[in-house]
Amino acid sequence: MSATNELTPTEYIQHHLGFFAKPVGDGAFWTIHVDSIVTAFILGLVSVAFLAWVVRGATAGVPSKRQAFVELVFDFVDEQVKGIFHGKRDFITPTALTVFVWVLLMNAMDFLPVDIIAAALAAVGIHEWRMVPTADVNTTFALALSVWLLMIFFSIKVKGIGGFVHELFCSPFGAHPALWPANFLFNLVEYISKPLSHSLRLYGNMYAGEIIFLLLWIWAGTGVVGTVFGAILGVGWAIFHILIVVLQAYIFMMLTIVYISMAHESH
Repeated sequence: MSATNELTPTEYIQHHLGFFAKPVGDGAFWTIHVDSIVTAFILGLVSVAFLAWVVRGATAGVPSKRQAFVELVFDFVDEQVKGIFHGKRDFITPTALTVFVWVLLMNAMDFLPVDIIAAALAAVGIHEWRMVPTADVNTTFALALSVWLLMIFFSIKVKGIGGFVHELFCSPFGAHPALWPANFLFNLVEYISKPLSHSLRLYGNMYAGEIIFLLLWIWAGTGVVGTVFGAILGVGWAIFHILIVVLQAYIFMMLTIVYISMAHESH
């Protein structure tokens, strides 16, 4: 597909950033983004299958290259958990590793050639499909909300329902009844802001990266000069974007660790 011959730049970007969506009922409120769900689900299976493949081939002797790589990643994640969380890490470390690998794979979909993927999907009758699940705020918010629910669960599990409610109304300003409304409002803002900041940070970076790739691809279709400079800048941005893809997965993982760790702390 040529951005200059078939579509205007605006139409080109809107086409690649459109969703394969199915409305629920009359579509007035609920809409299912099939592309984000399917892609995220497939990548989740890939990440689990890869880790299971490594585990099945693990040996106590000289490790294979894939086992050494996964052990290196696992040790790295475990060190991050150990530096923040000081309890038993039998749940948090696997959770953090799963989050990191899954988000990394979803972010990495940004490196696929959008026009080739779009042409292949169009051949089977699908004309809109957003390839990067984390460029959909619904995906990142669902991930952040899952972490938020885990945080609530562990906070109640560790402190009990009474301790959880007491913390809501008596921290951080004190336990005097006159301070209960202020404490509750302060904690309410904190609880609401966590999933919002957790999700929007990842979404904003991946969405912006996808738009930049599309703008460079449009420029590459404007002639010989555009092709040369678009290719050069595209390669440069792709190299830089590797850092962004990995860094955003790392940040999302670290915030997951921090939030679950905070649930185990008393104020």
